[in-house]
Amino acid sequence: MASGKKIRFTSHILPKWARRSRSLDALLPVLYLRGISTGDFQEALSAILGAEAPNLSPGVISRLTAEWETEYERWQNRDLSARRYVYIWADGVYLQARMEPEAECILVVIGATPEGKKELVGFHVGRRESSQSWRELLVDLKARGLAVAPEIAVGDGALGFWKALDEIFPGTRHQRCWVHKVSNVLNKFPKSMAPTVKSDLREVWQAETRAAAETAMDTFAKKYGTKYDKAVACLTRDCEALLAFFDFPAEHWDHLRTANPIESTFATVRHRTVRTKGALSQKTAKLMVFTLIRAASKKWRRLKGANQLPFVVDGIKFTDGVAVHDAEPRAA
Repeated sequence: MASGKKIRFTSHILPKWARRSRSLDALLPVLYLRGISTGDFQEALSAILGAEAPNLSPGVISRLTAEWETEYERWQNRDLSARRYVYIWADGVYLQARMEPEAECILVVIGATPEGKKELVGFHVGRRESSQSWRELLVDLKARGLAVAPEIAVGDGALGFWKALDEIFPGTRHQRCWVHKVSNVLNKFPKSMAPTVKSDLREVWQAETRAAAETAMDTFAKKYGTKYDKAVACLTRDCEALLAFFDFPAEHWDHLRTANPIESTFATVRHRTVRTKGALSQKTAKLMVFTLIRAASKKWRRLKGANQLPFVVDGIKFTDGVAVHDAEPRAA
């Protein structure tokens, strides 16, 4: 051009993360959920990937989706007898993404292996987050060989998950998600008080010791209990479950205080599917979302302080994030 300026192609279909991807496992589900018909895939891929884009006819796309379904069924029936998960995160996520008139609830469990790797453990679509739905998921995991109970589970306090967990894995500790808890407590205050209340709550969940956290929680109760008793009750009724992370390695506290491994994954799924048109069947939508999550899981980061996990597996006790057998010599 006379101006010498380059014209840069920008896709309005895909987010930036997918425009550079050469993985059809990630690209095709996004195109499908964004409303691209199978007949238009070739043109879309050519614009995104260039001349090297594979020749994908509607028949090829149909075969690929059939392969995804086969992979999904294989994954759902995989043997778990050789697997162990030290920590798990659980959440029920609602999506309105071409998934029939009503939003479906997707029950998700992510686990951390003794090596610190995060894996998708459970994926189940239901219509509600009932104890029965969670029980079915956990029973299925145990029936396929997941015999050793996780040391601790992280999730929102409102889930029917906890009742089911106590029935199927009664030895697993509870840890309430602080992100959810802070949000629930703030909902019981005027919006103008949010900055001050957030700061006071931060004194609890970012305390260096359990004793300091309990003191901060007691101070919070005294400060707000008279006028905002419901907010104080919302916080204090889950005291033990909110502070369970103190009995695990300090390197893992950032991981254990929140259900973020699930929230962050589904934030991207929601972003990629919320503006779709038309209506997929529950079966197809479930398959597409599962495929997106599996693609995302390849980039999940390992737990920080993975070298501490063998101590947890061996039953070493931790006090305020420090292994007891390490703490005694230091005191001496």
